[in-house]
Amino acid sequence: MLYPLSYEGVVICESLFSHNIRLILGIKNYLIITHSKNLTIMLMKIIFYGALLLIAFLGYRSFSAAPNTPKLGTKAPDFNLPDATGEMVSLNSLQGSWPKNWIVLYFYPKDDTPGCTKEACNFRDDMHKLEKLNAKVIGVSVDDSKSHADFAKKYSLPFPLLTDADGSVAKKYGALTNLGVTKIAKRYTFLIGPDGVLRKTYLSVDTSKHSQQIIDDLVALIETKSS
Repeated sequence: MLYPLSYEGVVICESLFSHNIRLILGIKNYLIITHSKNLTIMLMKIIFYGALLLIAFLGYRSFSAAPNTPKLGTKAPDFNLPDATGEMVSLNSLQGSWPKNWIVLYFYPKDDTPGCTKEACNFRDDMHKLEKLNAKVIGVSVDDSKSHADFAKKYSLPFPLLTDADGSVAKKYGALTNLGVTKIAKRYTFLIGPDGVLRKTYLSVDTSKHSQQIIDDLVALIETKSS
């Protein structure tokens, strides 16, 4: 037997119907917005990974090309770059008066990144050994002076970090990677003799052993020169 709905029952039914309609419309709008957001995220991912592939391709071309580094036995290219305080530093000023210094000129990609930090800290820890060999360590990257100052302060680095903003010095040494939208220095090191002549180049650097490698080579070169 069917019973007619009371006024209150009709109101409740209308309310429930209206609520369900709003719920359905809300779900529909949510799905549309979610779908739109998902499409946006997907497009952003495609653009991001496409950019990474392009950079990787350009980087591969740069790294796979034969390095255009100065030849051993020739004069090392001079430079005049600002340090972390803004003071200009040249190769001649670093070598000083007699007895002139050996120069460990190392290029690195980026301040305060894992590999670059390990390399810098190992030079720091071996500084007393290098000084006994009359060698000065100089780091060069495209980072600005403030970045260098923060990096040096954070890790108590006792040697100058020079800013090669446009990569021109790194390019002279064949140590520049130009990705079009940005430039970074390659992890190359050059050992320059007291006479300003390039004695050793390091184009494949193990950051955990590099400082000791330099020390061993310095000892060998000094012994060869004195014998």
